[in-house]
Amino acid sequence: MNLANKLTILRILLVPIFVVVILSGIKNSLLISALIFAIASITDFLDGYIARKYNLVTNFGKFMDPLADKLLVAAAFITMVDLNLVSSWAVIVIISREFAVSILRAIAASSGIVIAASKWGKAKTVSQILAIMMILLNIPFSNIVMGIAVLLTIYSGYDYINLNKSIFKNMD
Repeated sequence: MNLANKLTILRILLVPIFVVVILSGIKNSLLISALIFAIASITDFLDGYIARKYNLVTNFGKFMDPLADKLLVAAAFITMVDLNLVSSWAVIVIISREFAVSILRAIAASSGIVIAASKWGKAKTVSQILAIMMILLNIPFSNIVMGIAVLLTIYSGYDYINLNKSIFKNMD
């Protein structure tokens, strides 16, 4: 197993640790959770960079990296709903978009089509990570960044579907 895939596995392993810490109620649990989330988010950048730079792209990585990202972000937002740090409707929008785009990618893959991440999808990811970090660290205006993350989530979902609507026309 190469380094990029090991980083992806590390990110997945950090998810339950993040959840336990954020829900533990221990002193500074939000700060510790922010640190764990930051480390996990950095592995997201590093695994992709390493895989591309050193030609270590694998089928395992193509499947597990986006799954690890979705697990991390979903776990963060769901636990933050439980702690009344974010609104449930916003998290429902975010998770629904992830399901929709994942299903779109699966349908495309069944026809041999690969849907690469778009600039809007990347902007969505960055805004979500930033919103989560700002909320965990209780940084002012985090609600504005969360609103931007929701808007980018909606638009990037629309963009993926609009750019790939031909996939639906070819369905039997």
